[in-house]
Amino acid sequence: MKKNQKLTLAQFAALAGVSTSTASRALNDNPLIKQTTRDKVQALAKEYDYSVNAAASRLRTQKTNVIAVILNLIDNTEQSVADPFLLKVVGDLNKALNAKGYELLLSNSFMATDNWANYFITSKRADGLIIVGQGKSTEKITAAASTGVPLVVWGDPTSDTHYPIVGGNNRLGGYKATTHLIAGGCQRILFLGDPGHAEMSERHAGYKQAHQDANMNIDPALTMPIDITSKAAYTCINQFIRDHGLAFDGIVAISDMVALGALKALKERYVGIPADVSIVGYDDIALAELMHPSLTTIRQNTALAAEKMVEQLIAQFNHQATHSVVLDIELIERRSSRTST
Repeated sequence: MKKNQKLTLAQFAALAGVSTSTASRALNDNPLIKQTTRDKVQALAKEYDYSVNAAASRLRTQKTNVIAVILNLIDNTEQSVADPFLLKVVGDLNKALNAKGYELLLSNSFMATDNWANYFITSKRADGLIIVGQGKSTEKITAAASTGVPLVVWGDPTSDTHYPIVGGNNRLGGYKATTHLIAGGCQRILFLGDPGHAEMSERHAGYKQAHQDANMNIDPALTMPIDITSKAAYTCINQFIRDHGLAFDGIVAISDMVALGALKALKERYVGIPADVSIVGYDDIALAELMHPSLTTIRQNTALAAEKMVEQLIAQFNHQATHSVVLDIELIERRSSRTST
């Protein structure tokens, strides 16, 4: 067969000595196919300059092999895909999806209109949905789930829902962050984050439980319901100090970026970290270790979370039972907080 001849999938499969389905999966680097077979088929495809007609394949199988990942951002937020934690989650999801033979289509809640099932699934843009974040309202998620489309959510896995949610143990994370600060001698601890979010609500519950267990009063004025950005935290800390002075000695931030904004505001006012104020972030992004001082934080295993989300989605494709998954979190102690007194 001439190498410059345009091959059909059937002709290429015969040339490779495999079935058409095996050839298609091998070309898509599907891990269900042995690595030796994938290598052989892909090398032959390169030799004959062959590629699968994606449009024809989708028409034939009624599958796109694409998963839509929706960043569920709240209205009026300045948080975006540029957020380091969201970038990490998306990167880990892309790796986990690729390992199962799927491509990732990235979108956000503003672009996807109100009917996610119709926009992505009915229109054949994707086979399933992975939604990153529950936001302050689950209305759109619930609407999509009610249509029966395959979906999984990154968020608070303790939420009472009829769709699977994968996420860290947020209440324990908030509790560990707060008890660490209390053990270091902090008496008035700011909570920087909006408890209106499902995940942040659980972290705030942990923050309150830590105070109760230490027989410390909970001052509602120390809860700052701000946006999940460094800019919001920077503005909040500056305003708080202008209004009340340095009337706190610890900060539980709901993300490392929020902690970074608070850290910047305090350092500009020559406040000692951690001598005057101890700070604990959340997520353990790469920047956390590079900050000065390096940031004590709560680590979330996003790589494992991505694998679990993909597992739960594929289970739905196969009509298998699904469930929410609670992942462990870990306190990473660095230089932004005092050690136990």
